[in-house]
Amino acid sequence: MPSAVDPPFDQFLATAEAVAQARPEVDLEMAREVFMEAATLLHNGLVLDDLDEHDASAVVAGLCIDLVTADPGAAVRARAQSALEGKEDLHDAEGGYAAYITSAALMQL
Repeated sequence: MPSAVDPPFDQFLATAEAVAQARPEVDLEMAREVFMEAATLLHNGLVLDDLDEHDASAVVAGLCIDLVTADPGAAVRARAQSALEGKEDLHDAEGGYAAYITSAALMQL
């Protein structure tokens, strides 16, 4: 069984490290903790289980971008709508939409 640090969830740790490098005010360990919590929520919530490997990776990549914005909730909801409209590179637009919306709910965004 994949864990919260296996692909595609490993993208969260890479994002934590990138954010900490780009923003000196961000503590690396705190960023890792926050992003590991996000990965764990998605993993335990089975959010990506109905998506193929490509779409699961794309959704996590989108979340990594959106979670570091000024308003992550609005960013994730906008990306969900974009996915539903077929504007994201997903094989299953409805599945991607559902994954983004469920992610936002699980993370209480």
